[in-house]
Parts: sequence; structure tokens; C-alpha cells
Amino acid sequence: MTQSIDPADLQPHEFYRLLNSSVAPRPIAFVSTVSADGHVNLAPYSFFNVFGFNPPILVFSPSRNRHGHKKHSLLNVEEVPEVVVNVVSHTMVEQTSLASAEFDRHVSEFTKAGFTEVPSERVRPPRVAQSPVAFECVVRQLIPVGDGPGAGTLVVCEVILAHVHDTILTEKGLVDPHKIDLVGRLGGDWYVRANHDALFEVARPQMGVGIDQLPADVRNSAILTGNDLGKLGSVTALPTATEVDEYRDSGTLNDLFDEARYGCQYLPDLLHLKAKTLLAENNVREAWLTLLNSQTLPVVEDPGSGRT
Repeated sequence: MTQSIDPADLQPHEFYRLLNSSVAPRPIAFVSTVSADGHVNLAPYSFFNVFGFNPPILVFSPSRNRHGHKKHSLLNVEEVPEVVVNVVSHTMVEQTSLASAEFDRHVSEFTKAGFTEVPSERVRPPRVAQSPVAFECVVRQLIPVGDGPGAGTLVVCEVILAHVHDTILTEKGLVDPHKIDLVGRLGGDWYVRANHDALFEVARPQMGVGIDQLPADVRNSAILTGNDLGKLGSVTALPTATEVDEYRDSGTLNDLFDEARYGCQYLPDLLHLKAKTLLAENNVREAWLTLLNSQTLPVVEDPGSGRT
């Protein structure tokens, strides 16, 4: 069953828990700002993302606190419309969390959280030396979207200079996701680390045949998942009948045929399980050749269950 929840039926902080836990993981903008009188502030915001690249635009939103007061970052950019957006790696996440505490406005979170200030080149706020990537930005627009506790203000920033640690780059000069080791924000006290088994690749889509064009037994398989079907539907053309015959004649599937014949196994299920393994290895073509053999071969009789 599915519950339908109207935000109007809950207190804002109650619906916030649902939003915060469901729209996740969220990247973290570790934002440094400066007031008109020169006091530096450093604070993390997970209401943050990239919103364009020509020009390069970052947007973050400091929500008002439980008393309805503006965050220090917002007060500062109203006075000095410049920021540095520092990204957060796993090695600095605990310090970043400490910087989120509600210190007095003129207390430096750089000092409290133990971060090192590095003078920026084109804006007044300093950047964080420990951050693997930092973006110097000018604030182009402030867009309030409310005025009570929890209300946000979109801070629209244009990147005018980026600083990248050499240690996170590949030989081609691209950011290596394993080396940058980013963290993301979930609900409550939870975070996620974008590394190790959490990383996986999804090939960019082609104008494929689509899931609607898959054979019915494949499309309705109890073994293949939606992700499996997505991979199968991304091919631009199915293998030809000749390719299917050649694959069968190669003997690759003989073990499955024997298992179905002598182990009382249902052949289509075996073929679907084999295809699922191949898809997990991103071997989509061979998965298709396996599945299409279930379309062309007679089903091996299963005397134990009466299935054919």
C-alpha cells in the first residue's frame, strides 16, 4: 500500500523529515562567506546543487532556523555578495558537521572546526585548504521562498574560478570519484560515502529498442529486474537469427540444457538466470543471445512438475 501525505496536514518540521530522508543523498556545499566588517563564516548546506554550466551556476539555500532567523551565511551574502563553495570529502566530514553548530555570528568556524583558511583570488571569502575542490563565486540573485522557520532563500552563484587538488585527478585531468571520496547527506544523522561498493556506472542511454519491444516472456520475467530490462531495452538492434543459432551451436549453453534435461530444471528460468548474471557483468549482447535462445529452442520437459 501507498500512503498519501498532504504537507498541510503536518507541521513543517514533520514534513521536513520526510523530504530530508527521501530526497537523498544530497551533495554538501561547505560555504564560506564574509560580513561587511570582515568576519568570516563557514557553514555546510545540503540544499545545494549545480543548476547550469554556461555560465556555471551553483545554488544553495540557507533555511531559517527554528526561531525564523536568517542564517549567518545569508546575512553575509546580503552584505557581501560573494561566496566560496567548498566540497566535502570523507576525511573532513566530522569537522564539517562541527562547523554546522550555531556559533555566534562573529565566531569563526574555521577556527572552531580546525580548518585552514586560504585567501581566494577573486572574491573576499577565503576557501578551505582541506577541501579537494573549491569554487569562487559571485552571488547573482537571492530568491526568498518564505519567511517563517524553515523557509529557504535560494542563493544563485556564478562560478568565476575553481581550485582542484591534483591528487584527485586522473591522468586525463578528470576528477576520479574514488579519489575525491565525497560524502552526501541523508535524513536525520545519516550520511553516505560515495566510494567503494557505493560507486557504480550506468552507460549513457542510446535510442534503443525500448522495454516495450522485448519479447513478452522477457518483459514479464519473474527473474529479471527493471534494471535488467533497462539494459536490454537500450540496445539499438537485437541479434539476428543467424547470430542466435551460432551462439547456440557454439556450445556455450550446453550445461544449461543438460541441467534442464537431467536435473528437472525449467529451461527458460535457467536462461533468464544466466542472462541476469551476464547483465550484472554488463555483457548485454551475450545476455540477449542467451534470452533469444529461449525463443527458438523447444522447452526441455520437466517430468517432476509437469512444466514444459
